[in-house]
Amino acid sequence: MKVTVVGAGAVGASCAEYIAIKDFASEVVLLDIKEGYAEGKAMDLMQTASLNGFDTKLTGVTNDYTKTANSDICVITSGIPRKPGMTREELIGINAGIVKSVSSSLIEHSPNTIIIVVSNPMDTMTYLVHKTTNLPKNRIIGMGGALDSARFKYRLAEALGAPISDVDGMVIGGHSDKGMVPLTAHATRNSIKVSEFLSDDRLNQVKEDTKVGGATLTKLLGTSAWYAPGAAVSGLVQAIACDQKKMFPCSTLLEGEYGLNDLCIGVPVILGRNGIEEIVKIDLSDAEEAHLKESAAGVQKTNGLLEL
Repeated sequence: MKVTVVGAGAVGASCAEYIAIKDFASEVVLLDIKEGYAEGKAMDLMQTASLNGFDTKLTGVTNDYTKTANSDICVITSGIPRKPGMTREELIGINAGIVKSVSSSLIEHSPNTIIIVVSNPMDTMTYLVHKTTNLPKNRIIGMGGALDSARFKYRLAEALGAPISDVDGMVIGGHSDKGMVPLTAHATRNSIKVSEFLSDDRLNQVKEDTKVGGATLTKLLGTSAWYAPGAAVSGLVQAIACDQKKMFPCSTLLEGEYGLNDLCIGVPVILGRNGIEEIVKIDLSDAEEAHLKESAAGVQKTNGLLEL
């Protein structure tokens, strides 16, 4: 199993680290445009192998896509990160050109690959890959919902005063501060609805804290977060590589599902060896459905800024 991660910055390096530590891939190629940067990151990570007990080979390359040939899964993290006060949508001009070029180069050398898009604005970048490549829809996946759901579960556990292993919850919709739809009514603690433990006001606070999870970290760090995004990607990659049939909310091209068409947005899917193997339909309340449609309208507005 060969995995390529494009972009050796904080997010890309975290992706490579978590994938390597889980030890399910034979090789991870880390690629960057900055001379020697990916090589240095890969060497540093390889020097942790004996300490962390993994045998995955990490290879760093400078803008040489021939070294990515025959990758089973490719992850695109490249692009400029958010700065404090920026929205994900403001990154579209620069990142669209980068993602288009990177996806084309990857597919040239790995025509059967599965692509996971991390670059922001993530739903629109995922849509761009659909529109500018010939890959089937099941092999193009946007990461956002997996990350947003992890942040949701963190906030739920915090509010409950519970270990996070007790908590389950999901975020669908767009990967943006206004577009996320945390499904509080579906969230549970050991199969018991969290509404049994938390007031409506506290649940609403959890929802709002989840939606600004990325912006909160950007304000604190001065740039985008990287540990949780890297871990989210590694979870998706492992589910595909190991054919786990796991359910994650991911950005996928909808063609009538949830009453939406011709856009990529976060909904629950089953991930296995073929990428997205099933789009899962869940019953939403009227309020959740309205919020999802509002989120979709925001994504479509951002999609309209693309030059296809």
